[in-house]
Amino acid sequence: TSPRELSEGEQIIHNKLTDRFTPSELLVQDVSGDRGCGSFYAITIASQAFKGLPTVKQHRLVTQVLKQEIEGIHGLQVR
Repeated sequence: TSPRELSEGEQIIHNKLTDRFTPSELLVQDVSGDRGCGSFYAITIASQAFKGLPTVKQHRLVTQVLKQEIEGIHGLQVR
């Protein structure tokens, strides 16, 4: 869960990542400007599913889960 209310786009991403990775830490933020129009997201995620994997492989796993959402946005930052 998140300490603040999520936008619709943030909630969709949050739910998909939670379902797939059962993260110990997850923060999804729409950082696409003052109004948060859903064109750029910043994601911080930690999960046992990533243990021992290089960062590139971790990012690839996240983007595979979010493939449909990524098609409609301009940018994604994953940490």
